[in-house]
Amino acid sequence: MADLSNLTGLVSEPSGESDSSASSASNRSLRLAEKQKRKGEADPFGVAVKFLSQVEAGTVVRGNDELERNIVVVETVAVSKGLSPEVITVLLDLALSLNAGTANCTRVLKFLIPATVVPQEAIVKGVSWLCVGKMPINAQVLFVRWVLTVFDLIDCKDNLRSIYGFIFSFVTEENLCPFICHLLYLLTMREQVHPYRVRKLLDIQAKMGRQPFLTQLLVLYKVFRPDLVMLSHPARVRTGFKNHNSTWKVALSAVQRKNKGAVLVDQSLSLDVKEKPSSRKRKLHHLAIPPLSSAFDSNSSKKAFRLQELRSFKELLENIHNIELPAQMGSLLGSALALHYLDCVQDESAFLRLNFWLGHSLQEEFLLCPVDGSSDNTSEACRFLSTILFSQQFLQEGFSSTESFLYKFLSVWDGSLLRPQILDLLSDIPLMPSFYMHKLLFEPLKQLYFTSTVFFKCSVIECLNSMLVKWLTWHSVSASEGGLDISLNSNSTMTMTLSGFMDSVMELVRFVGLLASEGLRLENCHILLLNQTLAFYETVCDMFLKYSLPLVIMPPAGVFYPALFATDSISVDRLGYIMYRYRKNLTLAKKQEQQREQTFHISRNTYKEFNRNLQAMVNSMWNSWWGIPGSDLEIDKDLIALSKVSEPWCRFDLIHHPALFSYAIEFHQRCWPERKDVDLGSIKTGKYWNWYMEFLFNQGFDGLNNFIQTNTGHGISCQDDRQPSSQT
Repeated sequence: MADLSNLTGLVSEPSGESDSSASSASNRSLRLAEKQKRKGEADPFGVAVKFLSQVEAGTVVRGNDELERNIVVVETVAVSKGLSPEVITVLLDLALSLNAGTANCTRVLKFLIPATVVPQEAIVKGVSWLCVGKMPINAQVLFVRWVLTVFDLIDCKDNLRSIYGFIFSFVTEENLCPFICHLLYLLTMREQVHPYRVRKLLDIQAKMGRQPFLTQLLVLYKVFRPDLVMLSHPARVRTGFKNHNSTWKVALSAVQRKNKGAVLVDQSLSLDVKEKPSSRKRKLHHLAIPPLSSAFDSNSSKKAFRLQELRSFKELLENIHNIELPAQMGSLLGSALALHYLDCVQDESAFLRLNFWLGHSLQEEFLLCPVDGSSDNTSEACRFLSTILFSQQFLQEGFSSTESFLYKFLSVWDGSLLRPQILDLLSDIPLMPSFYMHKLLFEPLKQLYFTSTVFFKCSVIECLNSMLVKWLTWHSVSASEGGLDISLNSNSTMTMTLSGFMDSVMELVRFVGLLASEGLRLENCHILLLNQTLAFYETVCDMFLKYSLPLVIMPPAGVFYPALFATDSISVDRLGYIMYRYRKNLTLAKKQEQQREQTFHISRNTYKEFNRNLQAMVNSMWNSWWGIPGSDLEIDKDLIALSKVSEPWCRFDLIHHPALFSYAIEFHQRCWPERKDVDLGSIKTGKYWNWYMEFLFNQGFDGLNNFIQTNTGHGISCQDDRQPSSQT
């Protein structure tokens, strides 16, 4: 019995321990529950999101203080910090399902600001709610506008492209059509272009007229399937998609700044793009070049070599037919390998997408966004425009979106903001018909030119000289290929006949002549401005021989005579070279005309103008005549007598000319070192004149040497027809 009692006691002890353990576990659960409750109270945002995710259809909205309180909590966090992908999915479903009412639908959409990325599946589900047809039209428009705003932040777009047909079905809605066309433009690939969709767009265009947004989408369809779209469109299609999302973008920019721009500013994935320090205070929204990222999900069945995976030019050549373009075409800018690919494949759709992204960014950041001129802001904009310049110079042609932006920007530009970048971009503008040039280019430049400093005037002349060189180079390449029409942009349908090209070049040269003449008068023949002007006419004087353009245009009197009577020797030497090259070009043109080897005709007025300038230069510098009766330089003799200048007729010859006077003095001192009185007239006697000519032209005045030898038979032997070494 004792044993049994002991056994019983042994058995009863574990039972007590079990009860104690169960009680302890229960207490721990209560503590955890209480802790979780306190944590929930400390995290009102999490509680609010959970509450909103549980709102069901039919919930009373009016007077629902709890619903209002939770929406306010989420709205405050969204505007200040942005929303995570999971929260965006919850709130988008709440808004589009209308479980919280129509008014709250638009309210939620307005503060739906992502902190990082937007999940693709949330957008797909949103489109499915759109197809249900419960939402009012203003809510539908707001949803599509939101998708357009955050399009670059969508993590992937392959599933969106798979429901392309559902999205396309909304183009028949008049209020939705502009935004749906914009979204389709961003999503369209070759496989989405079908005959029935082209017919549908043409039917809508017949009802609504040639709306820009329809035209833009049809242009893209025509790029992919030119056999389906026979509709002609103007060579210069204006921007078809407007920006109505500035409020969202400002809020998104603020969130990105607070989050250190983790999505938009990161450059580490961008191929061959140098890392740039992120700005501490970003004033603009999208000036950073986006990183290269795939347009398809990594799990997609599409077999392609992603552009961001390229590491060498050899890999590019090996995979050039399987390369997939990135989700954001702007990421191609600044990447040498990406630009190599773009230049090799000449994919018109890629250029369309790139121009669309670039035009949208330039317009928003420079035309719509106010710039305060802070150092951070300016340096960031400078890097952005420099990247565009690098890309254009790499491709050896400008982007059409940059051209359109410049025409708008010139009308509001102050001439100082980002001047080097703007003028460099301006020099890349391709040729345009002459009747466009006055309104788009000449008028705004003229206003800036005459109200700015001499250094700005020099920059404008230099810019227009660079523009002319590029135009003439394009022509010479086209002429060497035997083309009748000149296509100035490989990705544009714009062509121009030779006569049209000559008209545009003539207008540009005459415009620069006007600017230079008035500028030299206003700036008292400033040496820098005069030399920039002469550099321009060094290009003009050789258009026939060097660029095969049958056109000769003489400099106006307001440029020729300030150069002839300049006080610096470089200007006089450059004028001599220019007149020497004009003679070469006109002589060859006349010879070909006499032999009937050419179909063009140089105007007799051009020959008269050249001969008049030639006579003025030879008479003043060689024959020591002070002027030519009946010429532009004729001065009343009585007025000259009042100046009491001795022997005025020889004051601009090779000895007394203000630009060459110091050389004559030096030569005189070498020849007659013992003389105390200087008699420059003795240089012209006997062998001293030939010695002086040799001494003068050995100073590097090759331009004057060529001019004198060609027109008088004197001077030292010329080595070649190269430009004078004294040029700068």
